[in-house]
Amino acid sequence: MTNTTTEAAQSRAARLAGAMYLISMATAIFGESFIRGSLIVRGDATHTAQNIIGSERLFRIGIATDLATFTGVVVLIWALYVLLRPVDRNLALLAVLLRLVEVSIHYVSILFSLVALGFLNGADYLSTFDASQLHSLARVAISAQGAGLNLGFVLVGLGSAVFAYLLLRSGYVPKALAAWGVFSSLLLTTSAVLLIVFPALGPVQLATMVPMGIYEVTLGFWLLLKGANIQSISASSP
Repeated sequence: MTNTTTEAAQSRAARLAGAMYLISMATAIFGESFIRGSLIVRGDATHTAQNIIGSERLFRIGIATDLATFTGVVVLIWALYVLLRPVDRNLALLAVLLRLVEVSIHYVSILFSLVALGFLNGADYLSTFDASQLHSLARVAISAQGAGLNLGFVLVGLGSAVFAYLLLRSGYVPKALAAWGVFSSLLLTTSAVLLIVFPALGPVQLATMVPMGIYEVTLGFWLLLKGANIQSISASSP
């Protein structure tokens, strides 16, 4: 593959990566803040169950939104690999593997939302449980999904840190932005691990996710609008 062909593929991948950063961020915020945030009541299983039963279609839209988000992340991972493979193929592949495991965990976590709906659908085989028990079981399933998302964040941060390091080495984007990406990605991983060890830190985790959100949105706009500063001297054929 010639340098010209490689650079053309990288340029297209950079624009695609920028778009997918922004689209995935938008769908993730919509699903988490505007759907689950309006239905799930912390510490109140019954109220949460009543909200889901009363707005089942909205809850199902949230599940579909999650599917769109995680599918978008798969496309993002592919685009970043195409962009950064010429910098260091082995490290780019490592980042891909870390993030694909992340996506696998997040896809599986969606099942718990479907399980929660199953507990609340009034099926005959659930008649041995009373309403409060079913509400509690549904809330446990939703909590399990949250735990799965947090587990995936460990790998989100690790894979993102490797991609950001490759961006730092390449000079494709401003070095300050890439360095911020390394920092914010490792911060996300650290906070996710600490949440497993110290569950009481849950309310604090959102604050530790803000730097990562700033990085991904800024990088998304940069790649989409300006593209990557690809030079022949900085990329070699894979």
